[in-house]
Amino acid sequence: MNVSSIPEGTVCFEQQLHWSRGIFFNESPFSSNTSLLLAQLSFCAIVTASLHRLLTPLGQSVFVSQILAGVILGPSVLGINSVFRDKIFPVSSFYIVDTFAYFGVMLFLFIIGVKTDLSVIQKSGKKVVAIGICTFSMPLLLNSLLGNLMTHSIPMEPRLHRSIIWIASFQAISSSHVIVCLLADLNLIKSHLGRLAISSSTISGICSSFWALIVFTGKQSVHAKQHTFLAMIFFIVVMVFFALCIFRPITLRMIRHTANTKSVKESHICIIFIFVMASAIYGEYFGQHFIFGPVILGMVIPDGPPLGSALVTKLEFFVSSIILPIFFVVSAARIDFSLISMRNFVIIEILAFFATLWKLAGVMLPALYWKLPVSDALYLGLILSNQGIMDVLILERAKSIELIDTESFTVMVLSIFLFTGILAPIVKFSYRPTKRYVVAAGEWMTLQNANPNSEIRILACLHYQEHTPCIINLFEASYPNPLAPISFYVVHLVEIAGRTAPLLMAHHPGMRDPSVPSESDHIINALRFFEHENRGHASVYPFTAISPYASMHEDVCTLAAERSVSMVITLFHIHPLIHVSEEESNAIRVVNQNIIQECPCSVGVLIDRGTMNCSAASLLHHDVYRVGVIFLGGPDDREALAYARRMAKRPTIRLTLVRFVDESGGGANMSTSYSGGVDADLDVVNEYKDSQMTNKQCFYQEEAVQDSVGVVGVIRSMESCFDLILVGRRHEDDSPLLAGFQDWNEFPELGFVGDMIVSLEYKASVLVVQQALPNEDYFDNPQNLRQDSFVGMEMPLNDNRVWPAPAPRGHQSGSLAM
Repeated sequence: MNVSSIPEGTVCFEQQLHWSRGIFFNESPFSSNTSLLLAQLSFCAIVTASLHRLLTPLGQSVFVSQILAGVILGPSVLGINSVFRDKIFPVSSFYIVDTFAYFGVMLFLFIIGVKTDLSVIQKSGKKVVAIGICTFSMPLLLNSLLGNLMTHSIPMEPRLHRSIIWIASFQAISSSHVIVCLLADLNLIKSHLGRLAISSSTISGICSSFWALIVFTGKQSVHAKQHTFLAMIFFIVVMVFFALCIFRPITLRMIRHTANTKSVKESHICIIFIFVMASAIYGEYFGQHFIFGPVILGMVIPDGPPLGSALVTKLEFFVSSIILPIFFVVSAARIDFSLISMRNFVIIEILAFFATLWKLAGVMLPALYWKLPVSDALYLGLILSNQGIMDVLILERAKSIELIDTESFTVMVLSIFLFTGILAPIVKFSYRPTKRYVVAAGEWMTLQNANPNSEIRILACLHYQEHTPCIINLFEASYPNPLAPISFYVVHLVEIAGRTAPLLMAHHPGMRDPSVPSESDHIINALRFFEHENRGHASVYPFTAISPYASMHEDVCTLAAERSVSMVITLFHIHPLIHVSEEESNAIRVVNQNIIQECPCSVGVLIDRGTMNCSAASLLHHDVYRVGVIFLGGPDDREALAYARRMAKRPTIRLTLVRFVDESGGGANMSTSYSGGVDADLDVVNEYKDSQMTNKQCFYQEEAVQDSVGVVGVIRSMESCFDLILVGRRHEDDSPLLAGFQDWNEFPELGFVGDMIVSLEYKASVLVVQQALPNEDYFDNPQNLRQDSFVGMEMPLNDNRVWPAPAPRGHQSGSLAM
């Protein structure tokens, strides 16, 4: 071949078709393309994960870690070393790596499309639409005008002069996926500002994508010097038509034939992958980027379970953690800092800085017009000003069709890295989302303060359909009746999968949403049946909340405040009949802890001992169901007693109040002086005693003990006496009756006594109650937790300990099974 016929920039290397036989044959494992690719994937994944682990506490998003890993492994840092470059990233491997990286990007963007919820556009109000459009249009117009002004006022190189307008405009685009990932990294995805940012970024992202598509199509048409613009637009419309009218009905048919996420057929997944690859070929053949088709197909697939969740579960972790990092190394290989001149760097950075200012203005002006607080409008602008991988991909496409040059591409990617690295920590460390579910002082959402003969509202949280029987049994025990009806709100908490935006959906009779897990249908059907059996005095309002575990409690707390419920019931994370991974169990435990800490009303943690999946017939007919209340004093014990007294109105429930008094203090109750203290405890106990005169199913037992050993002995003797035990969560830390309990408190969310009962492995179920206080700091102040004693001793109703006898007719403990 004539040397002069070889194009400039061509690199020749020896073609390698053999496998490495290993070091025992004096062959390097890196001599094989396969082993070299595996080594490159490993290096990229390890470096990216390590950087992300180090930078996350500093408020950095995963995009910053990915770009930084690409730069470190690229030719600008480690690539300078010839040994590392020739062994790990030789030039001969780049065509393989490049192909593999872009295949991963194609799958990644397909996942993005699957997780995109286009329904937010239909649900968007005028405020969201205005913010989204202004976020796109204002920086695009103003930055383009600024770029045009700079071309006439600042001397610059010809290549920069030709592309300055495009540089200015591309710095104004945005992506909804980037914003959602940033909100997830900052743990703001469930906040009010996070929801507004997701909706607004979806609109601005669609506008940006549409604009970029028109620009790239027009540029290719002009570059070809043929009138192909209308033809290219026609084939784009054909692709969209196929996605909406053919591909989407196919996926909907797949969903109708799928019971749940785990039962999605492999053939369905295979068919979808074939369509994805075919759409990529279609886009390349008709002059579009190969990612265009997969993104469109992904967006028309219904997000969430069953199909969307299955696709995301099968692809997301492997693609984003293993394949995607190498894309940033490939992109970094195109970055050459030696090509950057200071003058061009300053010009492009000025445009980047003003593009950020225009975005802030584009967000804040409509936000302030719709009465959003100034601070929230500012933080919303900072969030929507971030850019990420989608913007890098658009810049790469612009460079490939010569809208921008290599130097401008390098500086613009560096700008995205710098501005994202600055804006994200500002939001993380300075923004504190407003807890709109905080209740004003004096507005106690508790059972004790509710009118005993008026309607109350109880909210129950469950994670699995196996929790449904125990929740319904507890509802039965709460005794909704015509004189004291109860409204039950039930929230099925589901970890988010297969979608980007969280969801809180109310289920109305006769309505079915395919995006909601089918497991929710079984729960709803059982609740509807309970409501039918108790029609007229029990109302059930089911919800499904789909969100990350880290912010799952916010849905519960917000709903509790909006519906003015008196108590939230949540299930203990350990259940003998439900087997989940330790990671999932710990995540549910954190959700419970967050609910206990932040809920504006009383909270009850229900520990099912495995017998609560029995029928509720014992309450509905004539069996005796035995409920016990362990009373050591304090607001939580008073709240537990208030709930138990409502249960005791059911004729088939036998209630026993077991009150502990400190024998060393002259028989005084061990209650403290906080939140009413001794007087409040005496009032509720005396009121309970008075109620015994009219309710023969109520019993009272007083236990005088000297220390914690006596408390344990009494509670241990109660093992076979009750089907359900209610106890307060918080008690005085330094009480002699609880001495040593704190040293063995395995589950602090259950309190000292609740944790001790669980450790005894009772067959009876336990409900640990925490009463809502107007000021939690008062309770947490050790000065407010001093021990008091009674002025006089209250005589017990029974001199000897006589526990209620087991129920007649062969009643077994836990027939209702709380």
